[in-house]
Amino acid sequence: MSINPDLQGRSYPAAEVYDVGREKIREFAQAVKATNPAHFDVDAAKALGHRDLVAPPTFAIIVAQRADAQLVQDPESGIDFSRVVHADQRFTHHRAIVAGDRLVAELHVDGVRAMGGGAMITTRSEISTEAGEKVATTTSSILVRGEGQ
Repeated sequence: MSINPDLQGRSYPAAEVYDVGREKIREFAQAVKATNPAHFDVDAAKALGHRDLVAPPTFAIIVAQRADAQLVQDPESGIDFSRVVHADQRFTHHRAIVAGDRLVAELHVDGVRAMGGGAMITTRSEISTEAGEKVATTTSSILVRGEGQ
């Protein structure tokens, strides 16, 4: 199955809420070797003006990947995940992600470009709180390899 070129311009609505918890932040920070005390100690985070633990900037990928899954699992997309190579990821933060946030992400397919037998797909996840406050925008590009590549 080939990539559906009509994906460009498609949006996938925000799905389930992601609850940002203290332990999730601590575990992620430890996994990515982020050492800022504000990721582990509530008092350190509050001393910096935050209401709770602060997530490392790349924590947004957790929420973004949940949104990306809607595209990959869409039978109309033509994406075979076993043929996907992650090409690029960028983050724009509108404010810090902190413990207690309830986040959702809306996914937008901004580009689909044929490349040989495959395609480069660029997506944008708009991450916000359940109440609609913008938190982060992530942009991702994946290469879906064609048959024989």
